[in-house]
Amino acid sequence: MGFLDFMFYGFVAVVFIQAFFYVFFFGRFAFLKQKQVTPKNIAISVIICAKNEAENLKTFLPLIIEQDYPDFEIVLINDSSKDNTLDVIHHFSKLHNNIKVVDVKNIEAFWGNKKYALTLGIKAAKNDYLLFTDADCKPVSKYWIKEMSSHFSNKKSIVLGYGAYSKNKKSFLNKLIRFETLITAVNYFSFTKFGLPYMGVGRNLGYTKKEFFDANGFINHIKVRSGDDDLFINQIATPQNTAICYSKESFTESIPKKTFAAWFKQKRRHISTAKHYKMKHKVLLTLLYVSNVLFWLLAIILLVVVFHWKTVLCLFIFRVVLQYTIFGISTKKLNETDLLVFLPFLEIFLIIAQLTIFINNLISKPNHWK
Repeated sequence: MGFLDFMFYGFVAVVFIQAFFYVFFFGRFAFLKQKQVTPKNIAISVIICAKNEAENLKTFLPLIIEQDYPDFEIVLINDSSKDNTLDVIHHFSKLHNNIKVVDVKNIEAFWGNKKYALTLGIKAAKNDYLLFTDADCKPVSKYWIKEMSSHFSNKKSIVLGYGAYSKNKKSFLNKLIRFETLITAVNYFSFTKFGLPYMGVGRNLGYTKKEFFDANGFINHIKVRSGDDDLFINQIATPQNTAICYSKESFTESIPKKTFAAWFKQKRRHISTAKHYKMKHKVLLTLLYVSNVLFWLLAIILLVVVFHWKTVLCLFIFRVVLQYTIFGISTKKLNETDLLVFLPFLEIFLIIAQLTIFINNLISKPNHWK
């Protein structure tokens, strides 16, 4: 068997692997019917960790304060900010009696570690049910707390939500950031419905105080700069205790990075945590990524050299149609349908960007969160 034959059969295997992921994993979320959930009206603590976020708090905190929910407090954590973040926090706390202020000072052992600040905020929260978002995030509706909290139950102590990014139709970087965010969300929603929850995002996430303290907080990965959201969820999430919330009124929306350099730096920090995931998650996620890379690489080579081109083209079209079908339904759920037109280009560019980030992380470690 020649080298081109080897590549051809490798391509067939890759398409089979891709089809497996799209049908048995991503299809779980795409074809999931949203069920009506009864509001619980349980007491909620919304926790926001802010580091040099004075202007964002002025803009977005009022949207948290104005949530239509009967019983909630807001725990605002000032993580050793150098701007007037603390002044802004105190200003809002004087106007609203449901705001609790936690002022974190730098100590040498935990300098630049968001997990230390979050731990102090969680300890200060008076309620057992916690919702997390970022200072540069806004809920897209006044029912964010209501929608997210309704998925807590006696069995479900973790709720994974969708943290979107605001749209800029004229920016390719904006589309790339939103596409990567969409893919990540489809992944963790789908894996959760398959019975393998592995991560969540701190822009829109809920869990109980009990889960936090039963796991001894972030102690297992306190030395890892990132991972207050995904590594912690990877540690504690099970098929039994994890729920997903994807109603459009439950979304949060953040300000995306404006330059490739800033986004690249952010993703370096995020991707660096993946090596600490449980082995079964690392194997599946690596298989998914490698199969994505090989699909495009082998398809292009085999079509260029016209080797079994009819079969290769049919398999190529099959996978692309399958991807458009599954992701098309998922983008409607997550309100990202405008990305479908650019799907192949965004996928190829993202593959290259992720590979570049991975190589950079091997060479040098990413910095702390801010």
